[in-house]
Formats: sequence, C-alpha cells, structure tokens
Amino acid sequence: MSTNPLDTEPGTELFHSYEAELKLVLADLQQKLDLTPDLTGEPRKAALSTADLALSEASDLLSQMQLEKQNVPSAHRTKLNQRLRNYTSDLDSAKRRLRTLASDRGALFGSRYQDEPEGGAGAGGPSDVQLEQRQQLLSGTDRLDRSTQRLRASQALANETESVGASTLADLHRQRETIQGVNDRLLESETYVDRSVKTLRGMARRMATNRIITIAIITILVLLIFAVIFSKFR
Repeated sequence: MSTNPLDTEPGTELFHSYEAELKLVLADLQQKLDLTPDLTGEPRKAALSTADLALSEASDLLSQMQLEKQNVPSAHRTKLNQRLRNYTSDLDSAKRRLRTLASDRGALFGSRYQDEPEGGAGAGGPSDVQLEQRQQLLSGTDRLDRSTQRLRASQALANETESVGASTLADLHRQRETIQGVNDRLLESETYVDRSVKTLRGMARRMATNRIITIAIITILVLLIFAVIFSKFR
C-alpha cells in the first residue's frame, strides 16, 4: 500500500498509529478466517475463539480511531471518514463470515455432533465444559498478551516523546544562553558607545574653547598693532 500524504500531516500521528495496528489485526483476523474452514472439532473451536478475540480487538481500535478523528484538523476529516467507512465495512464482512463459520456445528463438533443427541446432556458433557474452560483460559491469555504488547508499544512511544521533549528543552536552554550572551555584548557595546559620545563631546567643548581663546588673542594682537601704528603717526 502506498503512503498516504495524510500520514505525514501534523495532528494525525496517533490516528495513524491506531490505523497501523488495526491493519495488522485485520490481516491476522483474515488469516484465521481463511484457515478455519479446513479445521474441525477442537482446532476449529480454538480458531474461531482467537478470531473472535481479534475481531473484538479490531472493533476497539476502530472505536479509538473514531474518537481520535475529533482531534484531527478538520481539513483532513473527509479522507478519514472514507477510510473509517472502509474499515467498518471490512469488520462487518468479517463478523458475517465468523457467524457463518460458527454456525456450522457439524464441523465445529465433528463426529460427536448429532441433530438429535440421545440422552440429552449425556456422556461427554463434563469434557466439553473442561474444554470450554481451557479455551476461555487460552483466549484470556491471548488477550493479555495483546494488551501487554500494546502497553509496551505505548511505553516506547512515551519514552520516545520524553526523549524528544528533553532534547527540545536542551536546545531551548542553549538558545537562551546564546541570546543572553548577545544581550550582554549589546549592553557592553552600548556602554562603549556612551563613553565614546562623552569623549567626543569633551573634545568638541575643548575645540570650541580653544577657538574662542585663539580669536581673543588675534583680536588683542590686532588692537595692539593699530595702537602702535596710531602712536607713530600722532
């Protein structure tokens, strides 16, 4: 199956995770249903029981996907609705096939099955109860194994998320230190600029003072020259 562009869109990661798991469960369910017609007796019971468990797990996953759809951006929900309808149709088909296989009691009970059993719940009754209890125990163990695997997958996802979060926090801390260093250098540069401005202002004042003094000296010299000239011609 080709990769759906929706799987890479932000906000659809958890939906895609449920969908990937549902595909595996559906494939396993289909395999069990394909093998069941060739079985009889206890192997057929076991196959039907495990198929029923797989069907129940697939229904749970589909329900999770329907709930998660509400958290997906609305722009992608139309595609999701179509995919959910397809999975629902697949599940309904599997349910009908399972009911058909389970209704074949001749294949289910083998040579022990009779349309009109003699003696009611005669000999063999206790054995059937024991087999049923054993099958229930095996079914419970299988369900527990599946739940454990899903729990481990969720734990791995949580650990990965925690690792990504820690890496993100470390990056943010480094960026904060870099920004703080730039800010410190800007403050230091501003201090240098203030000092330079003060120095330039002082130099400007000294230049203005020197210019006034120079003009005053020149004025005095000119007056002295005129005084000397005036005294000679008087």
